[in-house]
Amino acid sequence: MNTSMREIDERTNLAGNSMFELLLFRLGQAPGSGRHELFGINVFKVREILVMPEVTVMVNASPAVMGVANIRGQMIPVINLPAVVGCKPTKGLGILLVTEFARTTQAFAVEEVTEIVRLEWKQVLSAEGTGGGLVTSIARLDGNVENTRLAQVLDVEQILRDVLPQEQQAAPSAAAMPPLHLPPGTVILAADDSAVARLMIEQGLQAMDLPYIMTKTGQEAWDRLQTIAARAEAEGKAVQDKVALVLTDLEMPEMDGFTLTRNIKQDARFKSIPVVIHSSLTGTANEGHVKSVGADAYIAKFMAEELADTIRKMLTR
Repeated sequence: MNTSMREIDERTNLAGNSMFELLLFRLGQAPGSGRHELFGINVFKVREILVMPEVTVMVNASPAVMGVANIRGQMIPVINLPAVVGCKPTKGLGILLVTEFARTTQAFAVEEVTEIVRLEWKQVLSAEGTGGGLVTSIARLDGNVENTRLAQVLDVEQILRDVLPQEQQAAPSAAAMPPLHLPPGTVILAADDSAVARLMIEQGLQAMDLPYIMTKTGQEAWDRLQTIAARAEAEGKAVQDKVALVLTDLEMPEMDGFTLTRNIKQDARFKSIPVVIHSSLTGTANEGHVKSVGADAYIAKFMAEELADTIRKMLTR
């Protein structure tokens, strides 16, 4: 086995143990404080790290788009990440992170890369409501200890929607998402930590006339499932009479989608409920691991019509 495949296998195995690796980088002086804060991105989303190549400026591009770079024969848009979040680089933009999100490739210019850290998902807490509109979560790098270092995990899905709207999939037509009726009292349970992803999921489910409960983390979804199970038991019903399907992201604070799926499929009460993974973590390694934890289907973000078709198949099979 070559080195790259071995690294993929190691990181895939981490996901099976509720762990992941975070690439840490800095973007320059933060507005207000002047500090060089730490930011992070899941290593699985980083294709390669380069010294800044030559970038060709494109006419009429978004202010946050530096241009395009020719990387291994592929023209890749380069996004000025400090400009997006309001930081001011003091060392210049010397590093390029080439990333893959939801079957698209783009690059982010950053000031510097510092290290890769291995974390448990429980070390990552939701940042929603803290005022950071482009931040999904905060990673406690040294664990739950006093004065732990903190890294902000950016909502890259939101950033790409803001900066490269022309690259994003258009909303599906109404004809592609005809209504689908569930038994009364039955819902779809969904989990995603990205606000833009939740909005798109909600729009799709509403178009299909499907009732749903939306949660922001795997832990919140698991807790809701426990509550629903207790209520169903009190009513003399099965959980399947209350929850028709679980739709979950993979990367989420507190509990990731791998763990949520494994918990559901290993619990006799829930194992017959279909679980659909909806994630920007694409690639053969990720999709293979999704099957290993028992998920019934895997859909890349943001393929709305494909997601609707999969949900329809899961609910009518």
